[in-house]
Amino acid sequence: MAEGENYTRKQKGAAAERAAGMYLSSRGYLIREYNWRCRSGELDIIAEYEEGLVFIEVRSRSGSSLQGTPEESVDERKIRQVRNTAQVYLHMQGIQDAVISFDVIAVQLKRDLSIASLRHIRNAF
Repeated sequence: MAEGENYTRKQKGAAAERAAGMYLSSRGYLIREYNWRCRSGELDIIAEYEEGLVFIEVRSRSGSSLQGTPEESVDERKIRQVRNTAQVYLHMQGIQDAVISFDVIAVQLKRDLSIASLRHIRNAF
């Protein structure tokens, strides 16, 4: 795209999720699923790490910081939705007694969708 053209929310989200996936893989996470969906919601990334299962919520922002940081957009409603959707995933996969955790990856995007910053918050909620 030419300089100044606007990317869609979906394109921005996909760029952030690709960056998060590459980051996680480079640190030894084994990605099981991207964008797993069911009626209760969507899980951005599901990965295995250190004998556990990690549900990763990827949040991104582009442009100015007036709209807040990406991680600030993870509110109580979002936390509840991710937790509920994770329970559905575990049930549907027949996974019991797994060590699970919930992380947030916050990505700040530049105008061309390259990565300005990436922050990994382990055990975010």
